[in-house]
Amino acid sequence: MSSASTTPKSVPDLVLASSSPRRRDLLAQIGVIPSRIQPPEIDESPRDGELPRVYAERMAVEKARAVDRGTNEVVLAGDTTVAAGRRIFPQADDAAEVARFLRILSGRRHKVFAALAVIDRDGSLRARVVPSQVRFKRLSAEEIADYAASGEGIGKAAGYAIQGQAAGLIDWMQGSYTGVVGLPLYEARSLLKAAGLKIG
Repeated sequence: MSSASTTPKSVPDLVLASSSPRRRDLLAQIGVIPSRIQPPEIDESPRDGELPRVYAERMAVEKARAVDRGTNEVVLAGDTTVAAGRRIFPQADDAAEVARFLRILSGRRHKVFAALAVIDRDGSLRARVVPSQVRFKRLSAEEIADYAASGEGIGKAAGYAIQGQAAGLIDWMQGSYTGVVGLPLYEARSLLKAAGLKIG
């Protein structure tokens, strides 16, 4: 048997296709530090009639495919899509939009689809979508105004961050907490290990 056939593959490097500090922090919780970070540039507009779950998976896949991948690199991309029914909530641009989103979500359940896409060093792609449900308490006008003024929800999907002050306004949740934050760690660990990364 040739020496080449018995030489194990080296551990691949990880490219994180995201500019989100939350995803970097979540990966660090399971001991994964990306070798490099390359935020993708894609059109994130939903297609006409596109279902939230389908949209989330498409976004994760397109983000993963949009970055450069070296011969010994694995790419991880994620997307967090918040929806009420078929309505997809974008990231809130300002405090007024945070308040508008919270008025819609107040006292009702909504879904959060956390999508992952991993491209391994052979070019194979694996994707997962992890659904969760979240419910805000019935929010008063003062609570909405105070949270919007805090600035925490600006730049967040649907205008809130469950890991921040918004946690005090959420009375029920089912599913993956880390998925709602930005990256479902159980599924991420599984996909990355399957792609050859060493994770304790």
